[in-house]
Amino acid sequence: QVQLVESGGGLVQAGGSLRLTCAASGRTSSTYRMGWFRQAPGKEREFVGSIIWSAGSTVYADSVKGRFTISRDNAKIRVYLQMGSLKPEDTASYYCAATTSPISGYEYWGQGTQVTVSS
Repeated sequence: QVQLVESGGGLVQAGGSLRLTCAASGRTSSTYRMGWFRQAPGKEREFVGSIIWSAGSTVYADSVKGRFTISRDNAKIRVYLQMGSLKPEDTASYYCAATTSPISGYEYWGQGTQVTVSS
């Protein structure tokens, strides 16, 4: 089992920045990829980006490319989502997820952290 806890959400003005943290614990040695997702009220969950734990390679959704950056801290077993040039449409609950397989879906999810961007 892998436990994930997000933190760092809050209220920020449009154009501002925020950094989310996902702290992982448990059987993290088997983690292959960690991802960030978000869900706004009344909308489906949306993929934001992900990082392959061993290689550090990242992919991003087009909607956040160039504004958001995912990084990891191997020693602390944490993943970060640095968000910049925030827009009101970035308002959502942000979730961290992890998978132990390169071909399966995300098996573990955090409880989420709320990000609100005011105009």
